[in-house]
Amino acid sequence: MTVDKVRAIFERAGCTGTLLVQPLHGEGEFGLDPDQLVVPASVVKVLVALAAETWFAEGRLDPRERVVLGAAERTPGTVGVSLFEDEVALSLRDMVVLMLTVSDNPCTDALMNRLGVDTLNATAARLGLRNTVVRSDLRTLLDSIGQDLGRAGWADLVDWSARASAAESAGADEKLPRVRALTPGAGTGTTARDMVRLLRLLWSGQAGPAAACARVRAVMGRQLTRHRIASGFRTPVRVAAKSGGLAGIVRNEVGVVSYPDGRQYAAAVFTRSRPGADDAAINAAIGAATAHAVASLHRETA
Repeated sequence: MTVDKVRAIFERAGCTGTLLVQPLHGEGEFGLDPDQLVVPASVVKVLVALAAETWFAEGRLDPRERVVLGAAERTPGTVGVSLFEDEVALSLRDMVVLMLTVSDNPCTDALMNRLGVDTLNATAARLGLRNTVVRSDLRTLLDSIGQDLGRAGWADLVDWSARASAAESAGADEKLPRVRALTPGAGTGTTARDMVRLLRLLWSGQAGPAAACARVRAVMGRQLTRHRIASGFRTPVRVAAKSGGLAGIVRNEVGVVSYPDGRQYAAAVFTRSRPGADDAAINAAIGAATAHAVASLHRETA
């Protein structure tokens, strides 16, 4: 009945969800369809950060190298450098900070293009993330949404949406859930189990060089988003996490919940909204479902 309670939390919020929570130390897990393929959205940036920090630690990239992000070609997004009107010069290591704390898309694509998609998939394979595949950078992903909706790309879709009639907008909204980027297995994909494995390897220092793992953990602890997993917990419990969302349909978060007594839990939550669902309700459901899973595991080990 406990899993049914979590399923009901998502149902009341207007979404479906998959979830896995495991203690970092010890056995046991709480899962709701944890092996189901899902769309990770910006959760994939944890893997990008690990690959970048590994290259820094191994001397394959200079973390202090400054890169200019031009205004014309930068990847769209709702936060960070995407909103700037002028070119920006940043070091590679500072791009990791913006990518994980505010989910900056231009910084992510700059890092992905330096590393290469093959490197990201090789990292996933090395770590045993058997169902995690990165198909493209974020610009290509966003452009594919526009193309699947009959436009030239993402920018053309945005321009068209501003002048589309109500009927045309409704037609696009009906097609949106079926585009490649939002179809598990067609675009970049993962599972809750893979992401919990990634978190456990990061927190144990086994995902790569010790300095790389420590850096990813530290920057995840400074993520600004606090209304998903963190909303289910109160101080002095700490949450280090990375959220993700796409097209108002996918809302996700992965993270580690740490208690003052040393208990720690790795959590991965992926949701998919139904038409008319409320964003705030789904965000709260992610926190409530994680808190319920953690409490259940704590009762089992107490």
